[in-house]
Amino acid sequence: MTRQHGTARQRARRRQPLPARAEVVVVGGGVVGTSVAFHLAEGGADVLLVESGELAGGSSGKPIGGVRAQFSQEANVALGRRSLELFEDFARRPGGDIGLRQPGYLFVLPTDDDVELFGRSVAVQRDLGVDARLLTPAEARRLNPYLAAEGYAGAAYAPRDGWAHPAAVVAGYADGAERHGAQVRTHAAVTGIGPGTHDGHGGLVVTTERGHVRAGAVVLCAGAWSRPLGAMAGVDLPVDPVRRQIAFTAPLEPPAGVPEAGLPFTIDFGSTYYLHDADAPGTLLLGMSEPGTPVGFDTRYDPTWEPALRAAAARCTPALADVALTGGWAGLYEMTPDHDALIGEAPADAGRVLYACGFSGHGFLQAPAVGEAVRDLYAGRSGAASSAVDVSAFTAGRFAAAAARAEANII
Repeated sequence: MTRQHGTARQRARRRQPLPARAEVVVVGGGVVGTSVAFHLAEGGADVLLVESGELAGGSSGKPIGGVRAQFSQEANVALGRRSLELFEDFARRPGGDIGLRQPGYLFVLPTDDDVELFGRSVAVQRDLGVDARLLTPAEARRLNPYLAAEGYAGAAYAPRDGWAHPAAVVAGYADGAERHGAQVRTHAAVTGIGPGTHDGHGGLVVTTERGHVRAGAVVLCAGAWSRPLGAMAGVDLPVDPVRRQIAFTAPLEPPAGVPEAGLPFTIDFGSTYYLHDADAPGTLLLGMSEPGTPVGFDTRYDPTWEPALRAAAARCTPALADVALTGGWAGLYEMTPDHDALIGEAPADAGRVLYACGFSGHGFLQAPAVGEAVRDLYAGRSGAASSAVDVSAFTAGRFAAAAARAEANII
């Protein structure tokens, strides 16, 4: 899509009126919402997607997102593996260049207990068809020569993993959804979701800043903003926004021995410090979580975080401890109490309310498979009748049932 075409399409999405009714209204124009809209529309549903700002205006607008199947829980492994397949096929369906690179994911493990934990995860992954393996510290350093010579008991690696560009994925899914008949409207913040019985039509009425839409079903995919939207629809979605930051290095002369495919997405499991190649030649992206970060929607980059980042770099990648930084950005993780996704359908007296949110940092990498799963949930397909990953473990009702999940491979 040319820039002129893209700008015209953006203007149209801002200006075109909302339809009076839609079979399904998807709330949220990030990677999960656009994936859901695409898969529903491709399956024949009459879809309207509404977004409060521009598409990819939240966390999905950040420059690079990791893709992997290295998890400890079967459902997460399956979502990651299926999403990798769909990312690899993205240029054909729905179409578009997403800058996919696959130099692998490398978890470096400080302790023997970590190695044992990841050994169990690797066994699960391999049982589900993922080419994952444990490595020695020396093998890990051959993949990433920046790694410290000491301080690690082992590593876990999957060569098919990597990263892509979230904004390009959002654009591809949104354009694909429209080709299948979906309507996309931006600058249409949702201000209410309620029963439509007052107008004699039943179902739901979705109220936005640009008007009202009658809907048979609503799918809530608003990421860090999902909790208040759920409350409008009478659904408890325990999702909290937490800031995460990354920084970019100045161009570097890479160390000898960097693999031809580039550095793997490398994560120090002990500190959550991570790094991988950035878009600009010779530059790296560095990041880590910040313990004690309060819940909130603050997305200002705070350079006072950099000393903690440098301290982690000094332990993990000593050559990068004092590297020049050229700035960075902050985005939001959408955290749930057990750091696992919320995917399912809520009991409802009027209309249907489905949700896909709370991915706690894993929404981009799971979005393609989640779109398929929500499509099948909406169509009432499950078990052998469904071609999608079984997401029944992710229902929001698990917290009331004291059945929180325990995903280990998270940062």
